[in-house]
Amino acid sequence: MFLPEGIAKLVAGEAYETDTVGMSGSSVLIYGDKVLKVQEYKEEAENEYRMLQYLQGRLPVPAVYAHEIAEGRSYLLMDKCVGEMACSPAYMSRPDMQCRLLAAGLKRLWSIDCPDCPSNQGIARKLAAASYNVENNLVDLENVQPDTFGENGFRDPAELLEWLYQNIPEEEPVLSHGDYCIPNVFGEQDKVTGYIDLGRTGIADKWCDIALCYRSLSNNYSGKYSHHGAGAWSGYDDLRLFRELGIEPDWKKIRYYILLDELF
Repeated sequence: MFLPEGIAKLVAGEAYETDTVGMSGSSVLIYGDKVLKVQEYKEEAENEYRMLQYLQGRLPVPAVYAHEIAEGRSYLLMDKCVGEMACSPAYMSRPDMQCRLLAAGLKRLWSIDCPDCPSNQGIARKLAAASYNVENNLVDLENVQPDTFGENGFRDPAELLEWLYQNIPEEEPVLSHGDYCIPNVFGEQDKVTGYIDLGRTGIADKWCDIALCYRSLSNNYSGKYSHHGAGAWSGYDDLRLFRELGIEPDWKKIRYYILLDELF
């Protein structure tokens, strides 16, 4: 793989393996104590770099060794998170501990006071990005929930987009991860040790993260995304996350943000 000169020097001679967990569309190379993320250079890539810098000392996010842009691609070299992904067998086999970890991760995000946050990822911003994807035929219809489109769902992405504009919920703004799926959270027992994939991180409705976490748990326990080849897992309780958070589920908002994410 081509690497910009500065980054090539920092990883020269080091062995690496390719990480295939997650659905970000980027290439991730794991070195001994470093991770290189390579992706198309666009707003999400720039926002990830910006938020990694902003959140240093505020949250357990990777430190950045280098960031270069070359040939239309972003090369982000970071340190490696300690602990295990929340989708690892250690967590999938312990859903009680897993939900404690995920709830703790959400509460920690929400506790950050960041009036100077450089990224606004509210509904207006999300809908504008979704509109661009629909207008340019960028919606990946192969990776949507089975009932989103078709006989009992929406006719097509354009109809879904129209529904989203007509049903905008009231926002409860917090520091939001933006893609709070279980491969993006690292932990040791029920302690959060890292957040990754911060391209959509910024100020947004707290229910965005809750909804995507809820969907991610459901999909992983059903075996839809079997990151470690184990298929379906037992022990899933779709209310456990809410008990750990100490809140009642707002199913309308959860549905809204899951549907909104279908357009990304």
